Amino acid sequence: QMIKKILKKLDKSLLLIMKLTLYLILMALFFWIMSFENRPLLVLSRTMGSTILTFTIVGALFLRIYGTYDIGRRKSKPIIYSLVLAVIFTDIVTYLELMIMNTITPDIGAFRLTSIEWLLLTIVVQIAVIILYTYAGNALYFYAHDPEPCCIIASTEDGVRRVMCGINKYKKQYKVEHVVHYKKKTLYQFIDETHAVFLCEIPAVERENIINYCYENKKNIYYTPEIADVVESNAENYLLDDISVFNYNVKSLSLEQRFLKRTLDLVLVILMGIVSSPIWIVSAIAIKSYDHGSILFKQKRATLNGRVFEVYKFRTMKENVENRSVTKDDDRITPPGKILRKIRMDELPQLLNILKGDMSFVGPRPEMMENVTAYTEDLPEFKYRLRVKAGLTGYAQIAGKYNTTPKDKLMMDLLYIEHYSIWKDIQLLFQTAIVFLKADSTEAFDTGNKITFDEFEEEE
Repeated sequence: QMIKKILKKLDKSLLLIMKLTLYLILMALFFWIMSFENRPLLVLSRTMGSTILTFTIVGALFLRIYGTYDIGRRKSKPIIYSLVLAVIFTDIVTYLELMIMNTITPDIGAFRLTSIEWLLLTIVVQIAVIILYTYAGNALYFYAHDPEPCCIIASTEDGVRRVMCGINKYKKQYKVEHVVHYKKKTLYQFIDETHAVFLCEIPAVERENIINYCYENKKNIYYTPEIADVVESNAENYLLDDISVFNYNVKSLSLEQRFLKRTLDLVLVILMGIVSSPIWIVSAIAIKSYDHGSILFKQKRATLNGRVFEVYKFRTMKENVENRSVTKDDDRITPPGKILRKIRMDELPQLLNILKGDMSFVGPRPEMMENVTAYTEDLPEFKYRLRVKAGLTGYAQIAGKYNTTPKDKLMMDLLYIEHYSIWKDIQLLFQTAIVFLKADSTEAFDTGNKITFDEFEEEE
């Protein structure tokens, strides 16, 4: 218990030291291993100085894109994926800079890519260090910190289910003590017994009262966003004489933003088309060989301002089957289709949609017309996601999963739209690599497991 108390007191300082130590170890490994064939890296020289500067700046950039060593906040695997991708890109860019520096060395002369085997060894050793350091860091953190007792407050069982699905995957961080209806008379007694409160789908006035109470009593607050929260997140503090107000100006993408976004799309389509050409050939042969059916699947989807277009995909299901969202263990999916869906290559033909201008590389995913109608009936604000072009990838696809609820996907899409920038697009493009590493990114809808809660009763 004494050790736990000491670790808690040194929490922030210890985390900072661990972060800096890890980053320095990763840099030191690059310099040490690469120096076997590049001696200037360990000698005070222009090569050493420029390489240190490159590794530091590029490393900071990719850590900002993928995420840092935030133990205690995320599970070990997501942290590992983020750090591994960040260090691989950093190593590659720094390696290219080192090769350029070597061209000015008299005994080397022309630009050459050398020491590739040492670069690969560096990456392997760095990955091993990241894995060990991450699991050890999280083990140490959760040894010192018990799960945070929390209370879920909602208006419906569906709302509770949404929150519980997330919390159940973070059992080392949170321990649900109470699940109560927001109208329960003894609500604030439950809040007093916990350290954190999760709010979901609660009317604005009641939610404000609960947040005020939590703020006054120093309770950590988590709440699922509504439209007002999305708007507020992009609002600017503005002084109206001596009155402080939040100002939000409704706007669409500017001419410059649309030009840059379209230019980025065209450049990436050409590059991706060339690089992925072998996948097109192999996929087409596999699909055709299995049942001799059509290679491409076309389906009507909605894009900017509700315009309907035909989206292209590699066919992953049997032909002439019911058109609906995929469920767990769906027997409509063909063997080649299972592989294509698992590695997300069934979406590759949408490069043609991007080339035609129906879609962009980054944006809300285009939904089936049946889903658009159904979702809009339940969520009238669903139409707001059509304020930008549909995308091949997006915030909801990276942060969410195939079976993420329409409400949660909608909020992610609206946050992307309201905080749009070309830098955000570039950041999301790099983060798309994480989707291929996440085992649950293609998790289908599970129609079972209805949840009931004994305490989820409204008191009159």
